[in-house]
Amino acid sequence: VDMGSKLLCLFFVSALLAYYIYIPLPEDFSEPWKVMLISASMKTFGHLAGAAELLGLMHYMEAFNLFACMDCVAPTSDENVTVTDTEFNSVAVRLYLPRKVSDGLRRAVIYFHGGGWCLGDAAEKSYDLLTRWTSGRLNAVVVSVNYRLAPKYRFPIPFEDVYSVTKFLLQSNVLSQYGVDPDRVCVAGDSAGGNLAAAVAQQLLQDSEVKTKLKAQALIYPALQTLDLNSPSFQDNANKPLLSTWLMVRFLSEYFTSDPSLREAMASNRHVPVEASHLLQFVNWSNLLPEELKKDHVYTTPTYGSSELAQKYPGFLDVRAAPLLASDAQLQELPLTYILTCEHDVLRDDGFMYAARLRAAGVPVTHDHAKDTFHGAMSFISPPADLAVGHRLFNRYIEWLNENL
Repeated sequence: VDMGSKLLCLFFVSALLAYYIYIPLPEDFSEPWKVMLISASMKTFGHLAGAAELLGLMHYMEAFNLFACMDCVAPTSDENVTVTDTEFNSVAVRLYLPRKVSDGLRRAVIYFHGGGWCLGDAAEKSYDLLTRWTSGRLNAVVVSVNYRLAPKYRFPIPFEDVYSVTKFLLQSNVLSQYGVDPDRVCVAGDSAGGNLAAAVAQQLLQDSEVKTKLKAQALIYPALQTLDLNSPSFQDNANKPLLSTWLMVRFLSEYFTSDPSLREAMASNRHVPVEASHLLQFVNWSNLLPEELKKDHVYTTPTYGSSELAQKYPGFLDVRAAPLLASDAQLQELPLTYILTCEHDVLRDDGFMYAARLRAAGVPVTHDHAKDTFHGAMSFISPPADLAVGHRLFNRYIEWLNENL
């Protein structure tokens, strides 16, 4: 083959790669090439999962999860923490027990990983690091929950798994077995895990069997509502790194069903039936967002969808799936709250709306808003995808826990 053809080939391959890797990023992103490579690898996994589904080999989410769990690590203890895989109430957990001698009872963090209720594992390298460092730096017992995932186990099973682990740990005999102070227990999670943490904190308030109260909840770019998927953040960040509007709609709909009619209704924001219209006040961004996030967006009530969908899949109107649907009275008793949001994230407005509603209900809230980053940034704290912004967000989260838990 002559040199010209080789060069032409090289040019096409380079152009294709550049097209695939290069995405326009906001100017304030640090380490833009790292972000592009992370985004490109996610895109590749998504395309491969889509191909597997089209060929009838495997469900999209199950194929995607194979890639997500490629970097799972065995439970490995180190000089700071003893790590074991075990079960609490028949639910798989990874347990981190600090080795440092404690002069009194320890704090505890129950952590729920993200992944749209469909992906992820407590053993993923990034989650293992996050929970291991949390245990070491806070000298805290950390329970990272491997709840069962959709599409195999749909709502409410993932919620029930994390709830039963939390309830198990909060028993006084279990707390004392691990040397945990009953007044210093926190639930935390990122993304779908933040959704589960918020739902667990709400549910515990109504559970007469639980005597121990949570001290705090930490919600990292949480998904908190299923009703309005057209808020300014959904519109402005539809194609930003890691979590597009399309993927978020797919995650949300898969949590309840693989029926494409729910996904299509959610994608066009026409899934809320008129009989649930009273719930829209709880997610009305025109009342709950600060002016600078509204920009030139004009609020319109979503177009009402069929009652049939909501009757078939009532989960998406359930407060355990959409914690923003809790009434003001239900929010009042919630513990100290930490919320992290990212500017370039479809879920940004969920966190802002919850912070506004919690404050109005008198709950002490610390809301950190990271203007220079995207959804999932805190997961990138280990090589090769090691982002400075990921470490910054993680350190901020740990500082808050250290001061408040």
